[in-house]
Amino acid sequence: MFPTLLPFLLFAFVASITPGPTNILVLSNSARHGFNAALPIVLGACAGAAGIVLVVGSGFGQPLAQLPKVQTALQWTGVAWLTYLSWQIFSAPAQAITPDTTHKKPVGLAGSASLQLVNPKTWMMAVAVVSVFAGDGDERQSHVLYLSLAFFLISLPCLGAWAVLGAGSSRLFRSPRAIQRFNQCMALLLLGSTWLSVMI
Repeated sequence: MFPTLLPFLLFAFVASITPGPTNILVLSNSARHGFNAALPIVLGACAGAAGIVLVVGSGFGQPLAQLPKVQTALQWTGVAWLTYLSWQIFSAPAQAITPDTTHKKPVGLAGSASLQLVNPKTWMMAVAVVSVFAGDGDERQSHVLYLSLAFFLISLPCLGAWAVLGAGSSRLFRSPRAIQRFNQCMALLLLGSTWLSVMI
């Protein structure tokens, strides 16, 4: 191993467990479609973020730091997509959550992975992670592999906890009005966290 692994694990935990667009998507989809439906979202988001760490550590993502126009394009693509998802959640039908509820298909593995790919903050986080924690020398590439794998393994239970929270909260939302209010609150939180990310 290497000396910066433990600090990185702490960083990965904090980055993964704290609220953000991905966490809110997991929470909302788990509440509306059940825990099992949220698992592809969790796996896609974790794999996407870990993959970006690996790509950046291999040198392919470094030009992003020197291309502001590409950063801006990725940023606004992500904002547009998340804004659309916010509207989809906000306008979901006023149905109570039941085991056979089928409205509004969940985001899915590919959708949550693509969220990471168009999120410039994920790329910038990966650039920072590699530059701070990977070190230099002959072992750098192996360190990058460790960082990518560690990020995946740490983020899985963190996002999984949000899925459990969402699935548990569905018991509170058995009436159509309650689930509609929940949907609208989640949509506003997602929209707020999305636009806040481009304003700070």
